[in-house]
Amino acid sequence: MKIIIAGSGKTGLTLAGQLITEGHDITLIDTKSSVLENAAGRYDAMTVCGNCASKEVLLQAGVEEADLVIAATNADEVNLLCCMTAHGINDRIHTIARIRNPEYAEQVMTMPEVFPLSLTVNPEKRAALEIERLLKYPGFLRRDTFAKGQVEIVELRLEPGSKLCDLPLSELSSVVKCRVLVCAVLRGGTAVAPSGNFVLRSGDRIFVTAPTAELTVLLKNLGIITRRVRQVMICGGGRVSYYLASLLEKDNISVQVLDRDYGRCVELASLLPHTSVSRGDCSSQLFLDDQGISDADALISLTGMDETNMIISLYAKARKVPQIITKLSRGGTTIADSLDLGSLICPKELCSNDIVRYVRAMQNQTGAAISVHSIADGQAEAVEFLVDSSTRNCNIPLKKLKTKNNVLIASITRGSQTQIPNGDSFFQEGDTVVVVTSGRGVLKQINDIF
Repeated sequence: MKIIIAGSGKTGLTLAGQLITEGHDITLIDTKSSVLENAAGRYDAMTVCGNCASKEVLLQAGVEEADLVIAATNADEVNLLCCMTAHGINDRIHTIARIRNPEYAEQVMTMPEVFPLSLTVNPEKRAALEIERLLKYPGFLRRDTFAKGQVEIVELRLEPGSKLCDLPLSELSSVVKCRVLVCAVLRGGTAVAPSGNFVLRSGDRIFVTAPTAELTVLLKNLGIITRRVRQVMICGGGRVSYYLASLLEKDNISVQVLDRDYGRCVELASLLPHTSVSRGDCSSQLFLDDQGISDADALISLTGMDETNMIISLYAKARKVPQIITKLSRGGTTIADSLDLGSLICPKELCSNDIVRYVRAMQNQTGAAISVHSIADGQAEAVEFLVDSSTRNCNIPLKKLKTKNNVLIASITRGSQTQIPNGDSFFQEGDTVVVVTSGRGVLKQINDIF
């Protein structure tokens, strides 16, 4: 497809790289020529320098023939005007806008005839929702949900002394005593699709597929003691912090937000009446100690600097804070993986996953992916499909099917029942199937697994 991406920031470039890999024709628009020169050096994409909300610039970018425009500049107003102008020129085009302002988001929802948007994304709000979910199960580094909340792929790091260390996967069920499947393992920064003979080691990051109802049993039988989070310390007062504190207030969790900017502290205090807001330097050990970091059940570092977030999280680990969550704007890196930073959250990657899912659905209206989640530091994908009348090989046992080498059927959900499949399992029309792939090929529809 021909796709225009307006805004070559972190989200725009992440999307460009992903969509070019999937074979799409990408045109980037940005007001800064230096940014476009850098992008052109990295990706095989056309570039146009100018204001993406301008009719002339959009025409130069080929909006009349484009299938989709993604507006991801730093200004909500520009994103909205870009999509409205693009739709005015080409009424067949699909439009996606990054909208951060809650007021604008509400207007878009209630006035669809004015704002012709196919999809809106808010990376900060999406990140806040993900962090809230992680706080509900402190033992997991990450949680990805499928089948309307009935199935999850969770990430665990094997600490020294874990019951799973030196255990062959063929013996996993005897330890966890519940229905789970290890669908990927990260060892030394490299993703592995493990077989039953694969032996888990200390330091491995494992990705486990399990019915949501089994997660508590999984943690209990692994000896991972979790307690309800009651007191949360948030370092940084940006948009993610605001959205997260708002959610945690509704959950009756005590929240403390720390930020060095006085004006922002005053603003947050007025917006969050049940949240404690303190002004200070979050990278100062003395300040964190004075604010009671050792008493927190969870420390979440959400400043605008990745390096600062990493330092704060490492100090929280030294102060034995039970749960640590670190925001990284540049996503997972080898350096970050080598450090014990707790759960890693990357807003741009969460946002990109939602947009990639929409793009794939545009290409394949029948049998398209319901959701797409990048796992194992981007080296694998978990894709959710709905089995319909066009799906091949229904009602045939999996042991008789020939699937691609890099494909693993991780779960099958039928009604309210989820099964971790074995060779005798089968899927039928109406089922939800989660597939994990570690190859370069893209699964656009369920029939691509065969």
